[in-house]
Order: sequence, then structure tokens, then C-alpha cells
Amino acid sequence: MGRGKIEIKKIENATNRQVTYSKRRNGIFKKAKELAVLCDAKVSLIMFSSTEKLHEYLSPNISTKEFFDLYQTTTGTDLWSSHYEKMQENYRRLKEINTKLRRDIRQRMGGDLDDLNIKELQALEAKMDSSLVEIRERKYLVIKRQTDTHKKKLRNLEERHANLVFNLETKLEQHDGIIEGEGYYNEAAHGGSGLYPLRLYQNHHPDLVLHRGGRLGSDDLRLA
Repeated sequence: MGRGKIEIKKIENATNRQVTYSKRRNGIFKKAKELAVLCDAKVSLIMFSSTEKLHEYLSPNISTKEFFDLYQTTTGTDLWSSHYEKMQENYRRLKEINTKLRRDIRQRMGGDLDDLNIKELQALEAKMDSSLVEIRERKYLVIKRQTDTHKKKLRNLEERHANLVFNLETKLEQHDGIIEGEGYYNEAAHGGSGLYPLRLYQNHHPDLVLHRGGRLGSDDLRLA
């Protein structure tokens, strides 16, 4: 029993539509390859899916440029003229813009002013004044940011300096209290930092005696 005839209309289901496209595309490409081999024909196929994905085939006996050149020669159609004219027009427009910008730059630097009348010179002067105001505002903003940054760094350094002075004074007060009270030298009281080396103690306090193999610690340093 033969297969029923399929009604030619758009397949609404997206999945079925994509499957049908892939199957029939492969079948067309297969026929194109066979035609190019069997008949030595010059074949070119260009296809875009509904998602604008490109699929193409070109027979190996001709290049793309040669194919389109042959098409133009055979049909008498010029495929490139309109495109070339658009490119030329766009090139002329960009060239004019570039020339104008270069002239504006020269005029802002004080050159190419001979052809300007009084109104054009006044307009140029107004532009320069406006630009100068913006430049000054930007300069002052940069200076302010740099100044604020340096002030912040200076405050941080002052805080670190104050903390170091406070810690040093605290350690000195603790040291003086230990010596005046004829008590023990407690290394832990100074955070174990070794701020007061043994040699410094011996130079200023020769009446101190060191025990336990020359190490300074709790219950090690007593008045002689």
C-alpha cells in the first residue's frame, strides 16, 4: 500500500519542522552531488533554516567566485554594481567626516584659520572656552581625588604612629614599675616581644642576676 500524499503547508510543530528540514536538506544535497558527478554539472546550493543557520554545497569543479561570474555572464546581471556603489558612497561620507575632524583639530590648535570669517571665529572661540571649562573641572576633580587619597594615607600613618608611641610608653611604664618594685622581670607582660634585651638590663641594672642557662623568663630574673 502506497504512502499517502502529504499536504504541502507549513509544519506548525517546531520539532517536526526541524526534523523534516534536516531530512529533505540531506536528500537535496545528495542529489546535487550525484548530479555534479554524473553529469559534470556546476551546482551550487545555498540554504538557510528558519533559525537562519546556513547550509551550502558547491560542486568541486568550480569556485564560488567563478560560479557567480558565470551567472552574471550568462544572465547579463551585475550582482556587484549596487553593492559597490553603496561602498563608494559610504567611503566618501567617511572621508568627508575625517577631513572635517582633522580641520577642527588644526583650528583648535591655532592653525588653518585664514578661511574663517568673524562669526566662525567667534563660534570657535566659544567652543574653546567651553572645552577649557570642562578641562578645568576635570583637572580640579582629579586634584581633589588625589588630595583626598593622600589625606587618608596621612591619617592612617598618624594613627599607626600614635599606636606605636602608646605601646612603647606602656612598655616603658611596665618596665619602670618592675624595677622600682624590686619584683620579677616578666617577659609575658611585654608580650614576649624581647623589647628589653638582657644586655640592656645588665648595662643599666648590674645588680640583676640571670638564672637557667642565660634565658630570660618568669622567675628567672631576680634582684641580687
